Amino acid sequence: MSEGTRPGPTDGTAAGKRQALRAMVEARQAALLPGAGNALTARAIEQAGFSACYVTGAGVANTLLGAPDLGLVTLTELADTVAAISDVCALPLVVDIDTGFGNALNLHRTMRAMERAGAAAVQLEDQAFPKRCGHFDGKAVIPLPEALAKLRAALDARGDSGLMVIARTDAAAVEGFESALERAAAFAEAGADMTFVEAPASRQELARVAALPVPQVANMVVGGRTPLLPQADLADMGFGVALYANAALQAAMRAMAEVLGTLKADGDVSRVMDRLAGFDERQAMVDKATWDALEARYRDG
Repeated sequence: MSEGTRPGPTDGTAAGKRQALRAMVEARQAALLPGAGNALTARAIEQAGFSACYVTGAGVANTLLGAPDLGLVTLTELADTVAAISDVCALPLVVDIDTGFGNALNLHRTMRAMERAGAAAVQLEDQAFPKRCGHFDGKAVIPLPEALAKLRAALDARGDSGLMVIARTDAAAVEGFESALERAAAFAEAGADMTFVEAPASRQELARVAALPVPQVANMVVGGRTPLLPQADLADMGFGVALYANAALQAAMRAMAEVLGTLKADGDVSRVMDRLAGFDERQAMVDKATWDALEARYRDG
């Protein structure tokens, strides 16, 4: 893992995590930010040694609902997922809140819910509701004045000013790349802590995004519209984070399909044993030792 990926130690509080995340992104070293749609994946991300975790809207839709990223997840479902992740993962959480679940007024409730659930940052986008994955066709964006009003509402609703607001624009696929840059600059001027231009289509466009005045997100989507560049290249450009929102999920989906296909075909899993976590490995990932210690403490009253 490259220098600049890991922030300094936090004090374990929500404020400490937010401070650590801010320092990480302001270093502009393209800190690796893997995504989780559930608490188990967040545990894996933490145990792998990463310094922050992204709660991916697409991942929550895929894993919780078995549905595509089409704006189907509710605020309550997302807040419950973030809270569950916060309970077992000590990393700062960057939470994808899609379009904020409504208008500027709804943003107030959304921000309070995310702050209570343990978010260190939220990502708000300018798509029209219902949103779509940034690498799907058929998107639409709301007018810039409306997007700015929602951003201001998100900033105003924070109880802790350390809770970062990342303003994302999907305008590149709708109005063109120049419009997307203009929107991102307007979001930065309005007070966004970071901006996120979705789906730049070339290395040259990525470099222009990185030159914007606040730290930027480079979204590395396998099979998406943006070229996949190594962390070192993105760090040289000056990106704040390199986002891999669903790499873990895609790996799990492939492994599940292969193992279940073999089980159906062979009647056992002997041919794919190397794809399975061992029993002890599985218990370690869910921290069973801690629960065993608690049980022992209270066993005799």
